[in-house]
Amino acid sequence: MYGRNELIARYIKLRTGKTRTRKQVSSHIQVLARKKVREYQASIKAMNVDQASKDKALQNMAAMSSAQIVSATAMQSKLGITPIPQAPYPGTARFWPGPLPGQPGSSQDVKPFAQPSYSIQPPVPPPITSYEPLGPLTPPATIPVWQDRTIASSKLRLLEYSAFVEVQRDPETYNKHLFVHIGQTNPSYNDPLLEAVDIRQIYDKFPEKKGGLKELFEKGPQNAFFLVKFWADLNSNIQDGPGAFYGVSSQYTSSENVTITCSTKVCSFGKQVVEKVETEYARLENGRFVYRIHRSPMCEYMINF
Repeated sequence: MYGRNELIARYIKLRTGKTRTRKQVSSHIQVLARKKVREYQASIKAMNVDQASKDKALQNMAAMSSAQIVSATAMQSKLGITPIPQAPYPGTARFWPGPLPGQPGSSQDVKPFAQPSYSIQPPVPPPITSYEPLGPLTPPATIPVWQDRTIASSKLRLLEYSAFVEVQRDPETYNKHLFVHIGQTNPSYNDPLLEAVDIRQIYDKFPEKKGGLKELFEKGPQNAFFLVKFWADLNSNIQDGPGAFYGVSSQYTSSENVTITCSTKVCSFGKQVVEKVETEYARLENGRFVYRIHRSPMCEYMINF
């Protein structure tokens, strides 16, 4: 469920590609409301009606919220005033990315962090009266298609991640249930870039002591941080017992032969509860170095949770 301001922020992102926080949306609505109040007060005073009708319209407007004041429809229905026409807002051909395979929700919930949250935009150039149609623009070949469109930095890319429980029925058959699954995607240059998120919005969700999210982000590289929101499917028909195995598997790829260390931390109410550290070495496959952490046991805290 999303509140009004978050829905407005998502609409702004969809139409313009610009990122705005809920607080920025709320503040801007209040500024617009104050401006609208002054405009409508002037309109009411200039109306050719008796003073009692003017006073009633002003009282009705004083009882309205900022969002209602900004809404032209609400103002017209409650005060009977035709709103001041506004210039149409130019749209852009940007769309939310498609859903992650095997995962409900959509990949707009996979977001790289950005700081500051938005930048100053240059003036919009005048419209072109005539033009030659152009083919699709192709970025330089030095930029991989998956960079800024998937969970990946310039050196390392996440291919797959899953958390599951399984029970062995017989020597060759397993009953498996996926709690979470992020599958491989095949992005194209026509796909939009991931939405940028101000990391300061979630600092308080993680420990602030040494080694916390703030320190890691400042240490960088900052293009290697991603926020992933997902729904976990807990509706499993597998009975918990001695034979049930809870595990996590993940797969990564890189163009470099390095040793990676995977640190998994569980945080609750801003405090670290448990941490597991694993080391994985590269395997050369089809000209790329692949890293697989296969069937890593889930910690007892997560199983009980």
